[in-house]
Amino acid sequence: MEMLKIEKLNVNYGAIHAVRDVSVNIERGEIVTLIGANGAGKSSVIRAIMGLVKSRSGTMTYTSPRDNKPVSLQGKPAEAHVKLGIALSPEGRRILPQLTVEENLALGAYIRDDVKGIADDIEYVYSLFPRLKERHRQKGSTLSGGEQQMLAVGRALMSRPDLLMLDEPSLGLAPILVEEVFEIIRTINSQGKTILLVEQNAFAALKVAHKAYVLEVGAVGLSGTGAELLNNPKVQAAYLGG
Repeated sequence: MEMLKIEKLNVNYGAIHAVRDVSVNIERGEIVTLIGANGAGKSSVIRAIMGLVKSRSGTMTYTSPRDNKPVSLQGKPAEAHVKLGIALSPEGRRILPQLTVEENLALGAYIRDDVKGIADDIEYVYSLFPRLKERHRQKGSTLSGGEQQMLAVGRALMSRPDLLMLDEPSLGLAPILVEEVFEIIRTINSQGKTILLVEQNAFAALKVAHKAYVLEVGAVGLSGTGAELLNNPKVQAAYLGG
């Protein structure tokens, strides 16, 4: 069943036309990835979905599995999107360095008031990322890059989203940590979360994706299943070193 339908989305930053008539469909339970070169418009799409930038034109329709009612995302603030069941783990992690791991996680649940549920979800995040439990009293500034990325993903999960968006989760990580992060993405998806993944590591992203879109200069150049694009000669030449 369709969760998010984007049709002919356009985003401008002043005179820069960053997103050009992008159309994307996300079904419940899928991992969908947007790949492309730096500056191709991937993060602009995800920020428009989250309400962090305004779209110039196009439509974004979200159907929550909570009530099956289609809702337009245009013109709504980010907080309203979180309440609808959408969460973003942003590029650059953006954790609060002076707060502890546990305080950062609690911040992710700011729209909630179910104290026991929040405590249970913190334990759930710790089950996904045992290293965070070991460091739960440490300040964010003392964590490694990989641990900060885990914390950013965990914080996004704390709002109990139905659609989890991850913006460059592998950026700057060592290869062994990249494998770990993508294994966690598979696990989260297997537990019922729909995931939209923006990623420069095309090989890792396409391996986990049910469906993928290649963005080129702000527009969709190719789309298909993850497996189809992994085996596409154009994708191999441009993004996989083929």
